[in-house]
Order: sequence, then structure tokens, then C-alpha cells
Amino acid sequence: MTTQGQATTETGDEPLDLADQELVRDPFTSYAHIREREHLVRGRVRGVDPMWVATRHDDIRTIMSDPDFTIDAATVPGAKVAHRTEQTWQARGMYAGHEKYLRAGIFDSDGSDHRRLRGLVTAAFSPRRVAALRPRIEAIAADLLDRLPDHAEDGVVDLIEHFARPLPITVICELIAVPEADRDRWRSRSATLAAGTCGEELGDALAGMVADAHLLIGLHTADPGDDLISELLAPHHDDRLSTDELVSLITNLVVAGHITTVNLIANSTEALLAHPDQLALLRADPALMPHAVDELMRYCGPVVRALPRYATRDTTVGATPVCAGEAVLPIVSAANRDPAAFADPDRLDLSRTRHSKEPHLGFGHGAHRCLGAHLAQEETAVALAALFSRVPDLQLAVDPEHLQRGTNPLNWHLKTLPVRLQPPSRTPPA
Repeated sequence: MTTQGQATTETGDEPLDLADQELVRDPFTSYAHIREREHLVRGRVRGVDPMWVATRHDDIRTIMSDPDFTIDAATVPGAKVAHRTEQTWQARGMYAGHEKYLRAGIFDSDGSDHRRLRGLVTAAFSPRRVAALRPRIEAIAADLLDRLPDHAEDGVVDLIEHFARPLPITVICELIAVPEADRDRWRSRSATLAAGTCGEELGDALAGMVADAHLLIGLHTADPGDDLISELLAPHHDDRLSTDELVSLITNLVVAGHITTVNLIANSTEALLAHPDQLALLRADPALMPHAVDELMRYCGPVVRALPRYATRDTTVGATPVCAGEAVLPIVSAANRDPAAFADPDRLDLSRTRHSKEPHLGFGHGAHRCLGAHLAQEETAVALAALFSRVPDLQLAVDPEHLQRGTNPLNWHLKTLPVRLQPPSRTPPA
């Protein structure tokens, strides 16, 4: 329920509805009203136990790095704590038995277990390894742009379908050596999981991806190659991943490892076209690109909220008491527009990080900072540089207010991004 464009917050015992369409449509503005009033508010998601909701930059940095909070509900001392992420997937349609892949994953583990899992794969996403991938990323982007006019109708093309989506999914499929013949199936299932789909369609997509991950492991076990999965299966590893851990890693790499980049490329393109002064600044100074990508992730990043954290003991966040076992949900998009952390936060400023020390939280913070952050930044930088170089007259094909956004409350994303590749021809007067 909304009133005067604002999402409903607590009224008495009424918690914040995290599926409220005002929050989904514009999390930056809607959560700002909450951030201005409270450190934490109570929030609810259908089928999930209640959670505290954090919207302030400093509070979320604390929650993401303080040892009094854990991302693994099972490690909270004392009574059994409901795993909110597991509940969320169950409410969306995940089939029974697949929750074990959530528990086995890097993203839902903490402490020594998390360090072990992350240590096995961190090297594959280091700045050096990602930089070595740049020529291949550039080649993929160039090939997609070569074919972009073939998909256009009257000069208009959906940039998500034909550029933003295929680029990162191709990179991640090559990284884990998904056979070319299987990639369309992986793309389709990944898109379903990321779109906010619920019910049997989601259950089937997740089950299919798990089955495909098992097949991929079998393929690389029988015939190892020069890829991440074969490397993790190599016998020289003293502490190899279990099958469940490897399946969890593969599914998370394919879904989380590319969907953020898809949406960051699309959101960034739309933002730059809507801010021609900033686009002109970037064109005039290509060396600005790393700063630009960082600022775009802050300003229009697709990650609305991070995984919940659980208090391991009675503590406080700001002035709000949080009891042991209670969950706190970090709203990243609200933190990244917090005026206490960023001057004039609702303004896009591509040079901001040249003179700002305060980091945004678009890729998280602390031990669970996004494993693929360097890859996402590199892919976005390559995509934007190639796109605006190859298509200098790129324009939105519809008014910005007519662009349709998806309904997944976890990701702020466009359903499509229709763009015009060249200005429409003008019919000379008779």
C-alpha cells in the first residue's frame, strides 16, 4: 500500500512490505523516506519470517563487517534460527531438496568454511586474471555490436536482448566451459531465476540448472580442460570442493555472476543517455571509465538488497536493539544514496570517486564483498566504451518514463532497453 508516492512503513505493529511496488519501481527515492526517520524498521516478505531493514550507509557497513553479525543462520548460538534466504526461495517455488545447495554455497557460509570456499576460487577473479580476460571480452562485445544492426527494426533494437545480456553470459559460460550447444539453455534458465518469476516455472528452472551443473562436473571430470571447473576438480587441490559445493558455485556464478553485469550495463546506458553532460565528459576523457563504472554502480546499480545478516548476540544498530538470532536485511540502493555518506547523492557525477574516499556498497563490503566485482566492472567498462564508440548517435527509442522495469524486488532492472542506432531520417519538405 502506498500513500502520496511513499511506501508504507511501520504504523504501530505494521511492518514494511518489501514487495511494495513503489519500493520495487524506485528503491532510491522510496527507501529514502525510511532512511531519514529510522536506523532500522521491521520488514516482511510473504512466506519469510520478519526481518529488520537497514537503509543507512554506516549501519550497513557495520552489519556487513561486524563479527556480531553472520550471514549463516546455522552459526547463531542457541536456538535454531530461520534461514531467510532459504525461506525466500521456498516461497518463490524452489523444490524440496534444493535448499542444500544454498547451505553449501560461498554466499551463505561464514568463518573458516567461507574462507576455505572463497580461497579456492578467488584467484580466478583477481584483478590480474580479469585484466587478462579483457581482450576476449572486447572481442565478444565487438562481435555483438557487428550483429546489432541485423536485429534492428526501423533502426530500433533491444540493447538488453542483443548486447547487455549475451556479453556477460558468454564470458561466464566460457570461464566454466559450458559447451556451446548448451549455452542457450543456461541463458534461458538463468534469466528465469533472475526475473522474479515464481512457482513451478522457477522450480523447474532451478532444478534444470542444478541438473546441468551435475552434468558439467561430470564432463570436466572425464575430460578436464583449461577452465575454472576443471581447475577446481584437479587432484592437486588439498581441500577440494564437495559436489554440492561445486554445484552451488556453478549455479551462483552463472546467475549472480552475470545478471548484475547485464543490468549494470543496461542501467548505465540508460543513465548516460539521460545525462548527456556526463556522457560528453566520458567521451572527452576515456581514462575516466573506471571511475564512471564505480559511480554508475552507486547511482543506478541493480542490487537493491544484500543477503540478510543474523545477530550472534544481543546488540544494537544505531539506537535500535537487535536480539540474538534476529535478521537484518541491508538495502544497498538506499545506502548508496545516503547523504550522510555522499554529497548530493542523487546527482550522477562520473568523476566522484576521483575525490571521494567513501566507498559505495553496490558490491557489498567486508568478507562477503562480491567475488566477481572486478569482472563485472571490467565487462561494464568494455561494453560502454565499445557501445558509445561504435554507435556515437545512440538514442533512447522511447521516453525514459515509458521504459518498463522488472518486478523482482531484489534487482532494479529494465525489462527491455529499446534504443535507436542512428537518428531518424528527416523527410525533406515538399
